[in-house]
Amino acid sequence: MVRQRVAVLLAGGGVKVALAAKAATSTMPIVLPIAADPVKFGLVTSLNRPGGNITGVTFIATELVSKRVELLRELLPQAATIAFLSAPGFASMPAQVSDAVAAAQALDRQIVVVEARSESDFNAAFTTAIQRGAGGLIIGSASLFTSNLEKLSALAASHKILTIYQYREYVVNGGLASYGASIGEAYRLSSGYVGQILKGAKPGDLPFQQSVKIDLVINVKTAKALGITIPATLLARADEVIE
Repeated sequence: MVRQRVAVLLAGGGVKVALAAKAATSTMPIVLPIAADPVKFGLVTSLNRPGGNITGVTFIATELVSKRVELLRELLPQAATIAFLSAPGFASMPAQVSDAVAAAQALDRQIVVVEARSESDFNAAFTTAIQRGAGGLIIGSASLFTSNLEKLSALAASHKILTIYQYREYVVNGGLASYGASIGEAYRLSSGYVGQILKGAKPGDLPFQQSVKIDLVINVKTAKALGITIPATLLARADEVIE
């Protein structure tokens, strides 16, 4: 893309993609929709004054694990054990696992942590969760999972395990429920910055924005297939209900 001299590089896809874009050019404008702290990873020196050729939008990804544990408890109050799917090697995963364990303990639930290092580990992880008595499963926040959301949703259906996800896109593809930041909103804000840059704005003068839109999405059709009834109070709180 740098060799093609594009006007703006919109680099979604996580920290690795952002770092690759930064390494590829120090002059071409880059807009990052990113679920991480750009300062922490050395992408910019300041959120308010990025300087250089990078700006973008941050959104919450890993900070809502405890809320997903609470959501699972509401959907399946009788489950004494829940599982959390972890992806070892992702920088935020230890904090996510810690939050999941703490939230489960606070609700007097046992938690089983299962791991997947690649797509080939998914089926075994689901099988292990069920064998260890988990009534429900929470999918961690990792690009490995997001890029395989259709497969994960299909595995949850085939194993008939109630599963909670981070993004709406999982639920659109047949997942039961999600609670997390709106990727669509993050990209909408990012595209606004692309427009400003195309009109002459300098990315270094555009402060990083934060997308604060959080969505609860529920798929009623999937709930029926799993044989569960979504509480009316939860449906009333949902930002979107997929029939």
